[in-house]
Amino acid sequence: MLRYTLMRLGIFVGCFVVVWALVYSGVAPRGLGASNGMWMIMLALVVSAPISFVALRKERDRASERIAPRLDRSIDRVKSNLAANRSQEDEADDAARTPAPAGAPAKDTAADAVADTDAGNAKAAESGPDPEGVKASEGVKAS
Repeated sequence: MLRYTLMRLGIFVGCFVVVWALVYSGVAPRGLGASNGMWMIMLALVVSAPISFVALRKERDRASERIAPRLDRSIDRVKSNLAANRSQEDEADDAARTPAPAGAPAKDTAADAVADTDAGNAKAAESGPDPEGVKASEGVKAS
């Protein structure tokens, strides 16, 4: 991989030298104001990219053959971690959804809390107005 990178950098530097010579000889146009350096870098990149693509094909294939097994191992490790996390989440969800065994204290649910509140309101309505003159159903003081 280092060899491919150095070869690619060498092609870019060669193209940059050629572009620099063409710009300062007047064959290629100059950039505007202070952008001349950036213009030469961009032009060298545009010229060196297709040259590298064609000239370094064999070296790129060799580098990818060395990288592919490591990439496959890391992808397999990520997939196994995701599967383990997914199974932990499923187990926790299944445990939360299973009913409690007989004889075990039941957990309060939102439906139980609503039923308890309704029962408390019904008892308060049956006992009549409270001593402060507050209506049980409205919660407003009588004037």
